[in-house]
Amino acid sequence: MSDRNRDPVSQMTDLRGALVTIVPSLLACVGMVFASNLTDVTAEALLYDYREAANPIGQRLISRVPYQDWGAELHQAPETAIIPLDLSEALGCEGPATSPSLLANFVHILPNQAIETTAIATSQIFYVLRGQGVTRVADQEIAWTEGCCLALPTAAIATHYAQTDSAFYWVHDAPLLRYLGVKPDRARFQPTLYRRQDLEQTLAAIAADPKSKKANRLSVLLANQNFPQTRTITHTIWAMFGLLPPDVVQAPHRHQSVALDLILDCQPGCYTLVGTQLDERGQIRNPVRVDWRPYSVFVTPPGYWHAHYNESGHEAHLLPIQDAGLHTYLRTLDILFARSNGQISDEAA
Repeated sequence: MSDRNRDPVSQMTDLRGALVTIVPSLLACVGMVFASNLTDVTAEALLYDYREAANPIGQRLISRVPYQDWGAELHQAPETAIIPLDLSEALGCEGPATSPSLLANFVHILPNQAIETTAIATSQIFYVLRGQGVTRVADQEIAWTEGCCLALPTAAIATHYAQTDSAFYWVHDAPLLRYLGVKPDRARFQPTLYRRQDLEQTLAAIAADPKSKKANRLSVLLANQNFPQTRTITHTIWAMFGLLPPDVVQAPHRHQSVALDLILDCQPGCYTLVGTQLDERGQIRNPVRVDWRPYSVFVTPPGYWHAHYNESGHEAHLLPIQDAGLHTYLRTLDILFARSNGQISDEAA
């Protein structure tokens, strides 16, 4: 008899029987798929006793930022080139990187030559060590000379044309973005030039201020109007144009940002003492000494006390670049200043 001619009760009975047979099989299949997916999404999960993971640096799971310095000879070789100041092996991170969040480079351009720079970064800082020329980025041409500082946003591709033998100190935050696994999707600021004469005039005015005699540092902080909260050159990077007068000691201070210190000009007798602790007089205990050399770079690790000394009888200048823009926004900079009476303050006198 055809199904069409069967009574509805018989047809419903057959359907019920079919479901009884099929549904358990379907549920079993779904269960296997669910179990398979559950295995996949838990495969990378780890659980640690708090004591085994609370301090990865202390347990040597992750390295400290090391001391390191690089000399001017790197940007004086007879070739047009980019020279990364790479510490990625010591840091145990993907490179190149000078600190966990920043990469510093020297860039050398021979006369009448050009070089292209780009980075997957939110911020790029170029300080002109010597020379003069023009940088083309998008539809802009920006002329520069020795002592100028140029900030470029996002992953800007720039072509730098040198009219004379030229060199840059180039710092950007590509290591930070690489660690986060992200790419910038918009610019937070426009290309911005800080002219040498403006930097020098502002610094001279600060140095001439009688209230500056007791200042922890004599310096100009480069800033951008888009970042009024942090008062930094970009939202992630901080830059300072500083003066170390003759026969002066700039007392210890410390911060959680890494400083990539560029020495601009100095005579023998200028140096920095760096260490992790202060004694009862507010002096650095068991310090490491870093002697200054013109147009050289050294790393000041995060959280380390550091003080600058000038025993040369001549003025000296420096340009530290740090990831302090980001730390300031995150409220993690934790900058502290040592006083001559041994006290510690968070106020920059």
